[in-house]
Amino acid sequence: MSGHNRWSTIKHRKAIADAKKSKGWTKLLKEVTVAARGGSDPGGNPRLRAAIEKARAANIPNDTIERAVKKGSGELTADQLEELTYQAYGPGGVAIVIELATDNRNRTASELRKLLEKQNAKIDTSGSVMHKFKRRGQLIFDAAKHSEDAITEAALDLGAEDVRAEGDTIVVLTEAQDFHQIKEAFEKRGLVPESGEVALVPEQTVTVGEHDAEVITRLLEALDDHDDVLNVYANFEVAGGAAQTS
Repeated sequence: MSGHNRWSTIKHRKAIADAKKSKGWTKLLKEVTVAARGGSDPGGNPRLRAAIEKARAANIPNDTIERAVKKGSGELTADQLEELTYQAYGPGGVAIVIELATDNRNRTASELRKLLEKQNAKIDTSGSVMHKFKRRGQLIFDAAKHSEDAITEAALDLGAEDVRAEGDTIVVLTEAQDFHQIKEAFEKRGLVPESGEVALVPEQTVTVGEHDAEVITRLLEALDDHDDVLNVYANFEVAGGAAQTS
């Protein structure tokens, strides 16, 4: 069990708020489009299935989602999106992974560098950042609606990896390939998560003070707000707190 995870909670709430705005819809549909490159059948493409579920949870109409799938699979013409992953180090040696999709690599690179430099962070070209993370499934439950004991008991029964209490949420971690199966099993038990995704979860963390934590959180929020950024992950924990898992 782990304790409070501030960035994970902030990002979760932010995602819910952003999904209600047109900008949030645009990002979710971009995720569907790039995921559909791996195949237009959600049954055989777990990434697409997850992207569609997130889009539906944001109340995006099915026909709009279907158009995004067709753009990704090539059935409809669309802007050429390039998927990129940037690795960076922030204050205190915090590792940051930025996943994005852009139609202009040079513009996006310039904008991200400025965002990073503003908060005393910089791009890392050594490739060492990715080694500090592992891709896992995450199910996020509202602690006000579900007891931690009930979630933990179900997680143990269903073969989940870990359960973490993070403020007013409870996070269940799974192996990436088991995510959808375990999510459906939770739902059959009446334990419906607020959200769920396959994400990068830190294997190694660094502890920072409150000041650096605030600086890093501002940076992560700024990156997350960028139009081309799909996901942002960091591996810090606040002194006296717990690891930032997303």
